[in-house]
Amino acid sequence: MLGVTMPASSYGRRRGAFLAMAAAYVDTCGFIGLFGLFTAHVTGNFVLIGADLVSRQGPVLTKLLALPVFVVTVLLTAQAEVLLRRRGKAATAWLLLVEALLIMVAALAAWFLPSSGTPDDLAGMRLGFILVTAMGVQNALMRTSLAGPVQTTVMTGNVTQTTIDLLALATGRADPATRTRISGAWPAIMAFAVGSALGAAGYAWIGFECLWLAAILVVAAALLSLGDSVQH
Repeated sequence: MLGVTMPASSYGRRRGAFLAMAAAYVDTCGFIGLFGLFTAHVTGNFVLIGADLVSRQGPVLTKLLALPVFVVTVLLTAQAEVLLRRRGKAATAWLLLVEALLIMVAALAAWFLPSSGTPDDLAGMRLGFILVTAMGVQNALMRTSLAGPVQTTVMTGNVTQTTIDLLALATGRADPATRTRISGAWPAIMAFAVGSALGAAGYAWIGFECLWLAAILVVAAALLSLGDSVQH
């Protein structure tokens, strides 16, 4: 993979698509298998907490604790990135490999350890927080070394901007920057949709053991980050 020369934008689009697919995959698996826990779009848990409290449908402790776990992960990731760069390391690639490793740990935990039976039992918390940590790494990188107009963990902003840009294109008001945003965003949007479908199908088929595919996608993104750094 590293021996193939591609434009930097091509690296970025492919990496973004892999990461968007992985995030949607993990988030869907977590939502289905962990009683409605969002592991990538963690702020969505507050909507669910409100709904659970009003309807009195069940415990909310895991959803409440997901945010501090996420925040701590973001802090540690940002600091680790600074330290790795000071040492001349490919920080983005290494941290994506950490994310992949965490997803692998979650898959192994689901295989070897008891499955979750209730929203706030120890098994559910353990698995949920591992996945929240993995997605926290990706969310942090999307605000640091991978910062840009295209997000990979939440698609609302991408869809909003792409809709506006397509209107500009249709009405003849599009400039080169508009076309660049469209070409950069659509692979991530499509990959996110595919990842959601695959995550649901994978969980229905084999449960959380299907997380291995998400880990492979993140490893592929890490390799693309290495290729990007080599090219530059």
